[in-house]
Amino acid sequence: MSANSFDARSTLRVGDESYEIFKLDKVEGSARLPYSLKVLLENLLRTEDGANITADHIRSIGSWDSQAQPSQEIQFTPARVIMQDFTGVPCVVDLATMREAVKELGGDPAKINPLAPAELVIDHSVIADKFGTPDSFAQNVELEYGRNKERYQFLRWGQTAFDEFKVVPPGTGIVHQVNIEHLARTVMVRNGQAYPDTLVGTDSHTTMVNGLGVLGWGVGGIEAEAAMLGQPVSMLIPRVVGFKLTGELTPGTTATDLVLTITEMLRKHGVVGKFVEFYGEGVAATSLANRATIGNMSPEFGSTAAIFPIDDETIKYLKLTGRSDQQVALVEAYAKEQGLWLDPAAEPDFSEKLELDLATVVPSIAGPKRPQDRIVLADAKAQFAHDVKNYVTDDEEAGKESFPASDSPASSNGVPTKPTLVTTPDGSTYEIDHGAVTVAAITSCTNTSNPYVMVAAALVAKKAVEKGLTRKPWVKTTLAPGSKVVTDYFDKAGLTPYLDKLGFNLVGYGCTTCIGNSGPLDEEISKAVNEADLAVAAVLSGNRNFEGRINPDVKMNYLASPPLVVAYAIAGSMKVDITRDAIGTDQDGKPVHLEDIWPTEAEVNEVVASAIGQDMFNESYKDVFAGDEQWKALSIPTGNTFEWDPQSTYVRKPPYFEGMTMETTPVADIAGARVLAKLGDSVTTDHISPAGAIKADTPAGKYLTEHSVERRNFNSYGSRRGNHEVMIRGTFANIRLRNQIAPGTEGGYTRDFTAEGGPVSFIYDASQNYQAAGIPLVVLAGKEYGSGSSRDWAAKGTALLGVKAVIAESYERIHRSNLIGMGVLPLQYPEGASALSLGLTGEETFSFSGVTELNNGTTPRTVKVTTDTGVEFDAVVRIDTPGEADYYRNGGIMQYVLRSLIRK
Repeated sequence: MSANSFDARSTLRVGDESYEIFKLDKVEGSARLPYSLKVLLENLLRTEDGANITADHIRSIGSWDSQAQPSQEIQFTPARVIMQDFTGVPCVVDLATMREAVKELGGDPAKINPLAPAELVIDHSVIADKFGTPDSFAQNVELEYGRNKERYQFLRWGQTAFDEFKVVPPGTGIVHQVNIEHLARTVMVRNGQAYPDTLVGTDSHTTMVNGLGVLGWGVGGIEAEAAMLGQPVSMLIPRVVGFKLTGELTPGTTATDLVLTITEMLRKHGVVGKFVEFYGEGVAATSLANRATIGNMSPEFGSTAAIFPIDDETIKYLKLTGRSDQQVALVEAYAKEQGLWLDPAAEPDFSEKLELDLATVVPSIAGPKRPQDRIVLADAKAQFAHDVKNYVTDDEEAGKESFPASDSPASSNGVPTKPTLVTTPDGSTYEIDHGAVTVAAITSCTNTSNPYVMVAAALVAKKAVEKGLTRKPWVKTTLAPGSKVVTDYFDKAGLTPYLDKLGFNLVGYGCTTCIGNSGPLDEEISKAVNEADLAVAAVLSGNRNFEGRINPDVKMNYLASPPLVVAYAIAGSMKVDITRDAIGTDQDGKPVHLEDIWPTEAEVNEVVASAIGQDMFNESYKDVFAGDEQWKALSIPTGNTFEWDPQSTYVRKPPYFEGMTMETTPVADIAGARVLAKLGDSVTTDHISPAGAIKADTPAGKYLTEHSVERRNFNSYGSRRGNHEVMIRGTFANIRLRNQIAPGTEGGYTRDFTAEGGPVSFIYDASQNYQAAGIPLVVLAGKEYGSGSSRDWAAKGTALLGVKAVIAESYERIHRSNLIGMGVLPLQYPEGASALSLGLTGEETFSFSGVTELNNGTTPRTVKVTTDTGVEFDAVVRIDTPGEADYYRNGGIMQYVLRSLIRK
């Protein structure tokens, strides 16, 4: 029950139903607030308990100073939690382990139960092994169940063992699209109360639901577990960046072009740790699908959230997707009653403002390794000529292909070339070279939720097939939609045969290429690429294109709209200027240009209007938690504690609570620490966290081999997130990671200073030697450390490797928080300083003093860092809130929650 200090409790009547609500206008200053802060204000009004959430906290939002730096901590209680299976499996593993730990400490295991609705969508396990055939989908599903039976049995057990925990089985869709199409409430109803739907999710792209007016963001699995168990999210009231949209997109531009433009603008502006909120006349002209596409890319530009207020477009979408009449009416009535309805002419009080005229957006792609590196499509050929030189060896400079001059600043006089012959199994041959597009994938939550770009892709395929065009034989083409509704409207519009003809057959409903589940290239292509060391490319309609993420054979990765993915599959090379050059020849031998097969806006809109209806959503989601016959046939254990299989290589009981007592161990200073890794700028959670395929000659591969797993059954790191033994061995093992302590290496290598001379070693092996010797470890890093997906294993693996502290120039929000959640101390170099400026090589021994101040109930602003080489500096302690300090004192967030629940 709320303390209701502001007399905000009221009643809202909608039709025949009445709901308890908490009126925002009872708090002085609320009317001027941005939409997102109004949602936070309601959250505090409703959960005010006089202790953790007080009247002063509520007043602090009402009197929010938009220009001040964040300093006021609040406790945000999300209405629900959403997970995908890669990050969700370890969550459920941890919950199952916590039940046993509670029992061992004399508590009631039943207390470990989600207190907020928690929904998990299995979407990250399908791999595009099979492609380009009518039965690709069926074959991939069969392989998926074969690889993941143990995990799926475990999740089915969780669905029966935990209250308020539901699982959407495999083959349904991508978590974020299932969220906006079905799971999101927009306005939540629970225990007679109506309030804004809010959430945290275990995937950074949880922000896609921001497009529906739902405030939520990605957190680590550790924070999500705490939220499920009733712990509020400790946060500072953020700065809010107002992003004004004006005008309308011009014909020929897509939501992808828009979102790449916004990503570039916001990454340049700097929005890490901030909310971004869209407002202005242009919002009303932006479709819900386009809003969701923009919201989805929030992690790429670095903001916590990227939200749109509720308006008529929201209501139209809720109706289309089959929400009940009462729910739709409630959303509209509640939003208007609470001042949460969009006024296109309003100018809320924002901390900072940007503006974009939608008419200025031009066709674009992004790459070759970061989503914020936008390239105007007309400059893509010249930019490739410039960038490819970073991916080839110097001895190729002799053989250069001449390029015509270009007005682009990235223009180049030539590009290294190495034509390489490929012989196919049937004996035919063709040549590939640097820049060959070997993967063309319509994939990822960003775009497969958007019917306008998906229909545009299908129409490009139709026009191309009608002109006799085909994909190039070296291109792996895949279609992985966000939900079954997509293939329904393709079928209804008669567009599926054209996609199939070009090789874009359905491979699965889920995240594939964008998360590294692209599957292998054809053997002869992979062999040619590796033997010639070609810098080949992937073009994907995703949101992530980091190095080493998409496919181990592919060095350069480009984000593009779905229709451009189809076009590049036909062109087959990044050396083609897709805006000017012919991308193929028709059946009469005449050149075909992109403009010849590009659909008009009217053609796209006609298909969207005629082929998509509410009935499709009703049918797809009528029994969404039931699953297919394979899911229902899985045998599962019973009982409220899990029966761990000691032989399992997928699900193992983790060591987080071993030896834990009810009393905390005092925080200690760190002495005699060695550097496990010294890293540069923009090291992402993809570089840190285990992801992608498991290679046989790595520590993880050797572990599986020792446990009698055949190489063909290794599966991916993501699928084995429930086994900490595999995951520790894969931490910092990304094939593109460059550890500066071990120059000349790429991948999971370091130098092991427990041995004389510090020989090069696998990071895991060195870690084991350091831990055996009782030597703590530290990681040195540059700017934007830990950007990327909210991978809890980036922090879990770091902690289990024995790392006690990280020193970086700056952090991405989620990873910094996750490090604290695992008991790792995040530190920052003094302003303007770096490992380079301080002369740190990574060969030093480090000591950290002043950490013990945390035992007094306060957080030191800095700690003293000294090395055996005489370097000294004061590192900034990045424990930003009192709540985070509590987690650190307890050794981590899970230990804090466990002790709290037992004491209740």
